[in-house]
Amino acid sequence: MTNSIDEQLNMLTRGCEAVYSADELGDRLRWSQAERRPLRVKLGMDPTAPDLTLGHTVVLRKLRQFQDLGHKGVLIIGDYTALIGDPTGRSKTRPVLTREEIETNAATYLQQAGKVLDTSPDKLEIRHNSEWLGSMDMAQVIRLTAQVTVARMLERDTFAQRRKKNVEIYIHELLYPLMQGRDSVVVESDVELGGTDQTFNNLMGRDLQRNAGQRPQVVMVTPLLIGTDGREKMSKSMGNYIAVTESAAEMFAKVMSIPDKLTRNYFTLLTVLPDDEIDRLTDAARTHPRDAKVALGKSIVADFHSAGDAEAAATEFSRIHGAGKKGIPDDVPDAALPLDVVQDGRVAAIELVRQCGFAASNSEARRLIAEKGVRINGEPIGDAHDTLPIKSGDIVQRGKRKFVRIQLAPR
Repeated sequence: MTNSIDEQLNMLTRGCEAVYSADELGDRLRWSQAERRPLRVKLGMDPTAPDLTLGHTVVLRKLRQFQDLGHKGVLIIGDYTALIGDPTGRSKTRPVLTREEIETNAATYLQQAGKVLDTSPDKLEIRHNSEWLGSMDMAQVIRLTAQVTVARMLERDTFAQRRKKNVEIYIHELLYPLMQGRDSVVVESDVELGGTDQTFNNLMGRDLQRNAGQRPQVVMVTPLLIGTDGREKMSKSMGNYIAVTESAAEMFAKVMSIPDKLTRNYFTLLTVLPDDEIDRLTDAARTHPRDAKVALGKSIVADFHSAGDAEAAATEFSRIHGAGKKGIPDDVPDAALPLDVVQDGRVAAIELVRQCGFAASNSEARRLIAEKGVRINGEPIGDAHDTLPIKSGDIVQRGKRKFVRIQLAPR
């Protein structure tokens, strides 16, 4: 670790919403340097969905910074806590996942997290919290719950809001922060990372470590990445996400679709560009906002693919969406539309969307149409109950990047 402590602090706290506390982090870094012992930096992830988004990578990137400074990441796969489901930000109880769903999701998490983290054994320790939580007996659970009051637990924003609305809070949900805090005690973490929505859970770990006679971990929380809609937290359920497994072209195009107001936030949370360079790129007087997003898109795509893929994605995007273009690529694939679904030169809107491969069900097709997400020759489909004039050569488009050219054909 050749950087000075101040340089390390500046690097590690960049983009953080809060650190509990920065003075303690400095003390830990100095101790680590003096003792020549890497810090144990914990990050817990519940495998509640199969894919990671760029929103997940904000905190993964922070963990990678610690690794690059010589410290050891401790990645906790919450295969046991996922059975409860984190109540954070939830207005109602989460549905319970099966063991099979959790195991499948956990496998994809590890693979995708490796796109950001250094996975060599000396830099990353991977643990599943079923190792210790799954073996706890009732007496141990009671001793764990005896360490915090009900009043303290109900201070949590999520629970306070639900109480005001007379929405039920189940006992198992109150156990979740305690179980996550128990993880910190078992792995003896020096630092825990999380998004701002994890602040309560992570601070619980400090309390339980103190009760166990350990030095309480430093808690570092990062902002939640706003999705491509510019309004809500990035989430697959909101449809405003960029997945880490997406193709270079899709990833670049989605970055280009974000509102200009998010560009600085994305540069800060998703790249390692120095602050003065970000200042230049996000100053409209010095850099056109579109050029700034091109630089952002290239940087992000290069991280998950390669510099060559990033250049190719930028070139293809410019070819399709550049000045004077209508946004229709030259190589639009054909979609066969069976003649038996066409009556008097017209086709039902829902049937067209499904035949184009844009929706797997009628309900999905209705949703896309209601969101004005499907166009024919540039005009949005207005109503799911419409029948539409159709002929070979018509271009049907979903969103900004998916196109097919209709070819009427026998089934």
